Amino acid sequence: MIDLDAKANLHRYLREGRESLLGKLDGLSEYDVRRPLVPTGTNLLGLVKHVAVVTAAYFGEVFGRPFPEPLLSLAEGAEPNVDMWAGADESRDDIIALWRRAWAHADATIEALPIDAPGSVRWWGDPAVTLHHVLVHMLAELNRHAGHADLVRELIDGQVGWRRPGDNVHEADEAWWAAYRDRLEATARSFA
Repeated sequence: MIDLDAKANLHRYLREGRESLLGKLDGLSEYDVRRPLVPTGTNLLGLVKHVAVVTAAYFGEVFGRPFPEPLLSLAEGAEPNVDMWAGADESRDDIIALWRRAWAHADATIEALPIDAPGSVRWWGDPAVTLHHVLVHMLAELNRHAGHADLVRELIDGQVGWRRPGDNVHEADEAWWAAYRDRLEATARSFA
């Protein structure tokens, strides 16, 4: 079966994924959105900033439609991982505004180009790509980082899923989850 409207379907999934990732910031303090909770420093606001930057690059430069702002993390000699955290001079509102501008730019590119529009990814060594390829790549990139955000948010306050019908997270109280986790730990220990 051939998907006759692949571009629209991929675009819809990108929109859903970006809502999910951005929603992980809801209800959290400035400290919590910036907290590095794993050894690599992964944090919620950094994930949003990173996806905003790569979105601007993939749907901008790749198709000769450069994002109208400089992207520090893509500059020659940029500090490693500068797009993976928010500096003291960057507010949550600044990062969210960059996110919205990057996605508006991406949406304009997606809407303007046919799915087979050619592009070239400089940071991959300039191979030829199409809009379809970039849509699939960015869907994978976005959802990978949304998954990271799911785990980071759970570490912060225990919130999981979207908490809406169909989010595929079992509805249970704290006691059920504790017993479930204990059961998994006991099973894992049997292999130690």
